[in-house]
Amino acid sequence: MYRLFEQLSTRIAAPFVRQPERNSKVWQCQCGQAVFFRNSQCLACTAALGYWPDANVLSSLQPAADPGTWQLDARPDAGPFRRCANLETAAACNWLIPASSGQTFCASCALNRTIPDLSVPENPERWCKVETAKRRMVAQLINLGLPVVPKSVDEATGLAFDFVGIDLEGNAPTTGHANGLITLDIKEADDAHREKVRVMMREPYRTLLGHFRHEVGHYYWDRLVAPSHWLGEFRSLFGDETQSYADALQRHYDQGAPLDWQQSYVSAYATMHPWEDWAETWAHYLHMMDAVDTAQGFGMSAHDMDLDYQPFPLDTLYDPQDPHGPAFLAFVNAWIELAGMLNELSRSMGQPDFYPFVVPPAVIAKLHFIHLVVQQAGGRADSVL
Repeated sequence: MYRLFEQLSTRIAAPFVRQPERNSKVWQCQCGQAVFFRNSQCLACTAALGYWPDANVLSSLQPAADPGTWQLDARPDAGPFRRCANLETAAACNWLIPASSGQTFCASCALNRTIPDLSVPENPERWCKVETAKRRMVAQLINLGLPVVPKSVDEATGLAFDFVGIDLEGNAPTTGHANGLITLDIKEADDAHREKVRVMMREPYRTLLGHFRHEVGHYYWDRLVAPSHWLGEFRSLFGDETQSYADALQRHYDQGAPLDWQQSYVSAYATMHPWEDWAETWAHYLHMMDAVDTAQGFGMSAHDMDLDYQPFPLDTLYDPQDPHGPAFLAFVNAWIELAGMLNELSRSMGQPDFYPFVVPPAVIAKLHFIHLVVQQAGGRADSVL
């Protein structure tokens, strides 16, 4: 596949010439109707649907031999499975669990340590939005081969989520990461509240999925970089993370980002501290990978477009000698042109830019570094390109 990339232009057409086995974002029900990641029932034939994260398969289901178990029409040899216990809750989870595991919750729902107070009238809908975003992120992590281990299995190095509201004293929780625990103020699922905060903070982009991807970046820094040979290379590229985080935070809110921040960072917030630079860049890496893969799933191609973009050269990469570097660079150049096209589509509807960011060469090197870390840890990142 990489020889194919080398033969093609680095323009947007290259990554869209893919083999049939690429990771899909569009599946078919038994009746032939297209079905999508969050669907739990086919709208055409009413068949039950379930998502099997280990194989990235969404399939219509048939009852298996034991009560409450199911087989996949798309993979009849793979079952039996059970449906996640959160299917019938406000979370509306459509994921599947191997029946032999004895688990009640799927790989995504098992990460929950605290769910919101569902007696609050707004919270069931908010929780549904939160879980929908989290499932998309967790599925991507699994597809990349990254370890997704709940704290209930490994308290020291596992991952968990708290979705909470104001406490008894009326204090709102702070979204953030601490030792594998990601906390989210459930009000972030309220569109009006989130937009108000976005404007107040002068952020170009603020979404639930963006929150999750940023915060899980901190978690994987702890798991993949801090205890590894990557730490020295991280410091040479992102900076020395041992500098005081509290001082850096205060300085950022007092002085703002440097005037020339766009030359080296993907966002103003990334300038605050090396940890935040990593988390912001990590989030954009996941954004780009998912968006390009989704575009491929729908057959989107800009092969005939005449966009006057200069592709990034090979020496922009963190490691220009990486044998898979040309494929990664083709992916990055595809993203730049795809984002430009999607920004124009958003503007044609009077909407804000789809991707309101500029990616300078220095950020390409950081993205490639993250890609190398992910590939070493999971072994599947190169195959997604």
